[in-house]
Amino acid sequence: MINKNNPLLIGEGLPPFQDIKPEHIIPAIQELLTELEVSLSSLEANFQPTWQDLVVPLNHLEDRLKWSWGIIGHLMGVKNSPELRTAYETVQPDLVQFSNKLSQSRALYEGFRKIRDSQQWNDFESAQKRIIESAIKDAQLSGVALEGEKKERFNQIQLQLAELSTKFSNNILDSTKNFKLRLTNPEEIDGLPASLLSLSAQTARSEGEENATPENGPWMITLDYPSYVPFLKFSKREDLREKVYRAFISRAGSGEFDNNPLIIQILTLKQELAEILGYSNYAQVSLAKKMADSVETVEKLLEELRVVSYSAAQKELTELKEFAEIDDLNPWDVSYWAEKQRETKFNFTEEELRPYFSLNQVLEGLFALAKRIFGITITPADGEAPVWHEDVKYFQVTNENQQIIAHFYLDAYSRPSEKRGGAWMDDCLGRAKFEQNGKIITRLPVAYLTCNQTPPIDGKPSLMTFSEVETLFHEFGHGLQHMLTIIDYSGASGINNVEWDAVELPSQFMENWCLEKNTLFGMAKHYETGETLPYHYYEKLLASKNYMSGSMMLRQLHFSFLDLELHSRYNPTNGETPHQVRERISETTTVMKPLPEDQFLCSFGHIFAGGYSAGYYSYKWAEVLSADAFSAFEEVGLEDEKAIAKVGKHFRDTVLALGGSLSPMEIFKQFRGRQPNTQPLLRHSGLLASY
Repeated sequence: MINKNNPLLIGEGLPPFQDIKPEHIIPAIQELLTELEVSLSSLEANFQPTWQDLVVPLNHLEDRLKWSWGIIGHLMGVKNSPELRTAYETVQPDLVQFSNKLSQSRALYEGFRKIRDSQQWNDFESAQKRIIESAIKDAQLSGVALEGEKKERFNQIQLQLAELSTKFSNNILDSTKNFKLRLTNPEEIDGLPASLLSLSAQTARSEGEENATPENGPWMITLDYPSYVPFLKFSKREDLREKVYRAFISRAGSGEFDNNPLIIQILTLKQELAEILGYSNYAQVSLAKKMADSVETVEKLLEELRVVSYSAAQKELTELKEFAEIDDLNPWDVSYWAEKQRETKFNFTEEELRPYFSLNQVLEGLFALAKRIFGITITPADGEAPVWHEDVKYFQVTNENQQIIAHFYLDAYSRPSEKRGGAWMDDCLGRAKFEQNGKIITRLPVAYLTCNQTPPIDGKPSLMTFSEVETLFHEFGHGLQHMLTIIDYSGASGINNVEWDAVELPSQFMENWCLEKNTLFGMAKHYETGETLPYHYYEKLLASKNYMSGSMMLRQLHFSFLDLELHSRYNPTNGETPHQVRERISETTTVMKPLPEDQFLCSFGHIFAGGYSAGYYSYKWAEVLSADAFSAFEEVGLEDEKAIAKVGKHFRDTVLALGGSLSPMEIFKQFRGRQPNTQPLLRHSGLLASY
């Protein structure tokens, strides 16, 4: 039964964002959970162990929940407010309890096992088999076999972890927006580029300084990436760089937004949860549904990359100190001197390139690339879907036969007051085929693509840095896997049922195209004159591609090793704090040790408030796959349009189309014809010589 009076209970189609208010959340979720409790009890009592009788109605039930809760979760990320938070936190415990009940249903679990052991199993498609096997594994990891006190404690932990995760995320958002550095005189802005002065004046105006201008200030610096990153790179005032840097590394590290106690609680609870399930540590629980089979397997790959990148990073730091003529470089000086060294080495600044990367031109280039290699056409569809903010764009995707196959939203700009940092792709609607009123309906996929790039300022469009361009391509890659799926079973379409350590393959694959000649010149056009990026800039971009690549790879490995250590070997009762674990790990994974007061872990939302617990290594694991996948295009020649389109079709028909219907390794081998290897990644990173 659908309550049309509450927009969160419509249960199908695009979310009516213009009608949704925080006050709808509590009544909607309460009513929905009451309805779903009845549906679940009825299903448990009446199903036969067949696909049609168990999987189909269960999908419908899960879809209803996902539709309403998905919208609320999305708004928490992009339109956060005190009212929304209060409503979210009020209903979250009920939702966790229902999710536990659903995932721990012994009746459904036994039903799935009976399907797996039945005659019909041999007639199933691989997608169906993977969905059933995944449901059985999920139930086991959700505590389906637990009884009595153990089950009760497990469910308590799940509830506490959900609450702690939300609080952790909110603390990062609040402490990030809590810091503001107000600059008022010309000496304080020495070295800052015009783009940052414009953004800082616009921020000051939004804070009530109505007369703020880029020329005369006042200027407001924040810890939001479009403000923080360029300030560290360009400010000539070392004292101010230090102030901003120290504020950034201490986010959510003390005071009312302190995440330190939450870290200990989260790690302790995850360890207890693992033990209840019969595992030695939480990393084993996490890896139970990933490509990598053990912590040792992951660490072997990471170590292979660490050995190469550590020596490269040491060399890079030595060269940077020599360039800066400073023996003891402070952490807040690194970005500044690295930018100066890069400018000297390659004779250009990142800021010079911004005018050539307006968002609309970049999208034009990105969409032209998607047509060239995947045969799809993307066109604006603004006005066809309700949006949550006036800056949000909506697009339609069609195939070679001009049939609409998907849509996506793009929320590109930073909004520090209400939107969490970072960039992500999320699922608004997933592809599925189902029966409705006697007809077979195909629901087309719709994706949310969210970035936090520099917004339009002072009448100019959003002028992007090259790294913001790469971020957009990255999220679009995730979107492609969601949108180009051909799997009609919702449990395995798009990114559903894709092992977490393979899910970054398409996103990191797309980043490689930013520096491919045709793509770059197709999008890099001056926003005022239309002039294409001069060729010497392309050569400089190419030459600078691997600048500090050893340091950048080592940084990711540092996070990956740290994440694994905390979730596999760390024991809070041994007297070592998580920050001391980081210090220990940093001995072999950093060439510049973190400051004693560095509270990085307090803002490590990926592992404490996201899905990357004992899974941060996935970025590097999948980058091995993505670099190898891109090398298939290099092998046929990036200038050969016909060959590129052929390989692109093969990539689309395997990696992008098959979703979670087969194991990622099988899909990779279908595309590449062999197992992946690390050579292409080391080559792309300019580290093969050191290997």
